[in-house]
Amino acid sequence: MPSPDTVETRAKAIRLILLDVDGVLTDGTVYLGASGEEFKGFSIRDGAAIQIAKREGLMVGLLSGRPSGATARRAAELGLTVVKQTGPDKRQAYREILDELAIDDAAVAYMGDDLLDLPVLGRVGLSTAPADAAPDVRSRVHWVAGAPGGRGAVRELVELILRARGRWQPIVEGYLA
Repeated sequence: MPSPDTVETRAKAIRLILLDVDGVLTDGTVYLGASGEEFKGFSIRDGAAIQIAKREGLMVGLLSGRPSGATARRAAELGLTVVKQTGPDKRQAYREILDELAIDDAAVAYMGDDLLDLPVLGRVGLSTAPADAAPDVRSRVHWVAGAPGGRGAVRELVELILRARGRWQPIVEGYLA
């Protein structure tokens, strides 16, 4: 596992925070109703952190291996325009995102929780996982959140990046003024 200094250096270079959805923005549970409706729980704390990241000039996007109306609705609520809902192979969608935004791997932080995230996690500048990610994911990323997916892991990632840039304390002070 890289040293915290390496993580901080990587965090400073980030321009895009890219997130898996199920198991990262949610706890990984999908509720299906009898008539086919789908329900997922999203953390308000993670959503607030995404809004803070956007205000600080970071791009935020979603890269999900499972198409979902609930995911599309949450992305719209958060004002996210980078949203790819693919099948289990995320490599092509990831390449498309980089091409569309004209950025390279080093400028991307990605948070994933399971094996299908490994191809993307292996390419990005800052690979991250929630606390409850699969062991084979946690052991291969630069940084692991203290919180599980759907319970503040994304908020911790945003805070990590903004602290590395010296921006977190001014944000906190802005709320205290």
